[in-house]
Amino acid sequence: MNELTYLRDLIIIFVVAVAVVIILSRFKIPSIAAYILAGVLMGPKSLALINDIHRVEVLAEIGVSLLLFGIGMEFSLKKLRTLWLNIFVGGTVQVVLTGCITAVIVYSMGYDLSTAIFIGFFVSLSSTAIVLRGLEDRGELNAEHGRFALGVLLFQDICVIPMMLVIPILAGGRGSSDVFGSLIYSVLVITCSVLAAYLIVPRLLKLVARTRQRQLFILSVLLICIGVAYAISSSGVSLALGAFIAGLVVGGSEFRHQATADIISFKEVFTSLFFISVGMLLDPGEIMMNIIPILLILAGIILGKMIIVFITGLLMRLRTRAVILASVALAQVGEFSFVLFGAAAVYNLVPEPLMGNLLAAATISMLLTPLAIAAGPHLSAGLGKLPVFYRAMNIKTAEEASSDTKGWENHVIIGGFGFAGRQLAKVLKENNVKYMILELNINTVREVCRDGEPIYFGDVTSRDVLERVGAERARELVVAVNDPRAAERAIIAAKSISPDLHVTVRTDYILDIENLRKLGADDVIPGEQEAAVELVRRVASRYGCDEDRLESRLKLIREEKE
Repeated sequence: MNELTYLRDLIIIFVVAVAVVIILSRFKIPSIAAYILAGVLMGPKSLALINDIHRVEVLAEIGVSLLLFGIGMEFSLKKLRTLWLNIFVGGTVQVVLTGCITAVIVYSMGYDLSTAIFIGFFVSLSSTAIVLRGLEDRGELNAEHGRFALGVLLFQDICVIPMMLVIPILAGGRGSSDVFGSLIYSVLVITCSVLAAYLIVPRLLKLVARTRQRQLFILSVLLICIGVAYAISSSGVSLALGAFIAGLVVGGSEFRHQATADIISFKEVFTSLFFISVGMLLDPGEIMMNIIPILLILAGIILGKMIIVFITGLLMRLRTRAVILASVALAQVGEFSFVLFGAAAVYNLVPEPLMGNLLAAATISMLLTPLAIAAGPHLSAGLGKLPVFYRAMNIKTAEEASSDTKGWENHVIIGGFGFAGRQLAKVLKENNVKYMILELNINTVREVCRDGEPIYFGDVTSRDVLERVGAERARELVVAVNDPRAAERAIIAAKSISPDLHVTVRTDYILDIENLRKLGADDVIPGEQEAAVELVRRVASRYGCDEDRLESRLKLIREEKE
């Protein structure tokens, strides 16, 4: 009978979720927000179509684990090493600043120190599942703001362990020696699990692959995901973070791509259950009764975290556009905050009605996140309309470019001044071709401007900025930013000003070519393709391959679509 009840609940969840997502997709509402709203609709505090949230939460935890497992496979330990600055520096600054400022504010309102410190913990965490899923859907995980957000989120997830261990101390229950012993135990378990996984997992996958049974391979991948996650979670680490570590192990093996393809359908189904379970926590009636304090807490959380993440990003010398997008993405409270709340509830660390209002504000912040991520590019595009701020930063803006480049014709606009942009500028200068540069990294603008380069602070995705730098009179726009969404917006903005403007775009992947051409790009340079050309050229040249045949082959590689 219980099994049939479980099945009935799943049918209701999927029917309502599909209907809500289809309806809201017509209004351009992101699917994550639609899932959360579906949870609100069918939860026990609304239509009560589902009364036992616990059954859904069990499946939801599997979903979050699969999500983090998949993301772990995408990055692998080798790639993760490039994020160490974002993880340890960015994460430390964000968590410490957020926690301390929140604790001071709560303590000044008359609550005791233990409550203030715990709420500091609670607010400092962001939603790994929602943010990474949102960035993944938009293809922005490898963009500058995506890497920064991932690094901060990973550090936050690691911090859950000591936070959980400190909660009993805040309640007056355990000594510091117990906490230190638990931390040592956690580190030992994680280290042993990772080493064992590295020794066993590649051999296991190779053995399974030899059987050529796809079902067995899928079962083995799921076993590795849940098994390693469970083993690591015994040390006090969250199951999701354990799954991420398992993903890193598989990501370092030769079977990464096959594993990703095989678990993607499982990941999508179970992850949607997590977002639905978040919506079920909301009580619309309770929210309406306490709407003012909840909105005040919500505004404080979102604005406060945005400012702190913005400051953190600037300290790390990231581009302003990336900092703004990351600030918007990380402004909510995370799912692991609810895990902390469950532990704190045992000790009554947070009194009512503050506990209820805080939980409601946290859940609403998660609901707003997908919408905020979608609106982030529009927010960053409005930067060019704040000249007073940029004068204070002592940098040249696109507004000044309109006078500096007045009368220019047939010039080249370079969007982004990374390695590719710098090399292009050198060649153009050597050949006396007029060019100007748009860049969103304030430090880069300052430094390059001192060298006499025509560089201006401006967003290449903004129509207003492109008009100020004479896009209608320019000969070519070169988009050299490491952000696929920004490249798309830049093409649309440029072509709306001048349909005949030649637009050249740099992208990482071959799969982006068709979409960018549809939007109006004249030339698309995929890094993946050019790397393949150079790889083939260098290796072939060492073996005395026929030059003509080699050039024909390289031409075919450049024409390859996927």
